[in-house]
Amino acid sequence: MPIEDAYDYIVTGAGSAGCAVAARLSESGRHRVLLLEAGGEDRYPWIHVPMGYSRLFSNPRVNWMYESEPEPELEGRSMYQPRGKVLGGTSSINGMVYMRGNPADYDEWRQRGCTGWDWDSVLPYFRKAEDQERGEDPFHGVGGPLRVSDQPARFELAEHWIAAAIEAGLPANNDFNNGQQEGAGPFQARPTAGGAGAPRPPICARRAVART
Repeated sequence: MPIEDAYDYIVTGAGSAGCAVAARLSESGRHRVLLLEAGGEDRYPWIHVPMGYSRLFSNPRVNWMYESEPEPELEGRSMYQPRGKVLGGTSSINGMVYMRGNPADYDEWRQRGCTGWDWDSVLPYFRKAEDQERGEDPFHGVGGPLRVSDQPARFELAEHWIAAAIEAGLPANNDFNNGQQEGAGPFQARPTAGGAGAPRPPICARRAVART
């Protein structure tokens, strides 16, 4: 039987977005969903340990290790672009920081013809996905599948760095996900009970079939 006949939906890429899409498509139990990922399963131990980020940042086992094109603003240098090659995608290898895209990027997509992708249109879905430790407000939601919390520890050196940035003229910013990303302040994170911040496919897409 051709693969397209065996499944109602095929989702390519088991990163955060792919896991979420597969989860929503499969949660009713009425559809067969195949979730495809070029990388392997997320059994590498360092994925599930918060301090394991340093072991994943340049590890070809779980990282595509891309390089940007030469950047004129950097005098022709390329920038390293780590991207996850594993179930969970880059969320499996990052530092667990929770950071939405810049509102101007979403608004540009709308201007280019992507109706429904402007910041005001996607914000309700960001809120729906969140379980925000600080509680519900116009930019954040509670009860969603993604637990978002403040850093459990604040370090003196980091606090001095933030204070110096503000003294130098940057605005103080305690929330980089409210539509304003300019400024200095602490990031929120997405730690889970398993340690890392990735929405693991076996959890997010219980009825989907994940293949690597």
